[in-house]
Amino acid sequence: MTSSSDIVRLRAGPGTASLPKRGWVFALGVVYLITGFVALGSVALATVASVVLVGVMMIAAGVAEVINAIQVKTWGKFLLWALLGALYIVAGLVTFDNPTLAAVLLTLALGASLVAASIMRLILAFSMKRATPRSWLAISGVITLLIGSLILARWPINSVYILGLFLGVDLVVAGASWIGVSFGLRRSPIVKARSST
Repeated sequence: MTSSSDIVRLRAGPGTASLPKRGWVFALGVVYLITGFVALGSVALATVASVVLVGVMMIAAGVAEVINAIQVKTWGKFLLWALLGALYIVAGLVTFDNPTLAAVLLTLALGASLVAASIMRLILAFSMKRATPRSWLAISGVITLLIGSLILARWPINSVYILGLFLGVDLVVAGASWIGVSFGLRRSPIVKARSST
């Protein structure tokens, strides 16, 4: 009969080499947490940083579109891909040239997309059968609708801080979750068995 330590030894085989080391996961969580608190301490600067990040991503996407256009064989599709790539690149450069305007437009897009997503969630929740657990979906839709409506109600005044606030909160939540994962790895019998071998 096998004991629990034998089972742990069996589990701690070659497949456990892909598990992350607990210390690195904890350090990643701490970095996320500190960065999130710094972003929350200066939400205007974090808004500019998030706008610059969006600009970099748009330029990278535009370059990828242009490279894809070069590989297309037909002339019409080449022009379409190249035009799309050029628009992405120009939009990315505009975010560097005028980050305030970009923050205003991104905040408007964020508020509108949250309202649209919340309406879709509410429609989905009310179209589900009564026996299904639809209350959590409806609550999520209402909360998202409130957040989107608040963003749109205070737009464009809130464009200075709303993106930075969302970035800071996201970083803090991500950091806390990575720290939680590292503590979970510490208690995992697979990781314990790997570290003892």
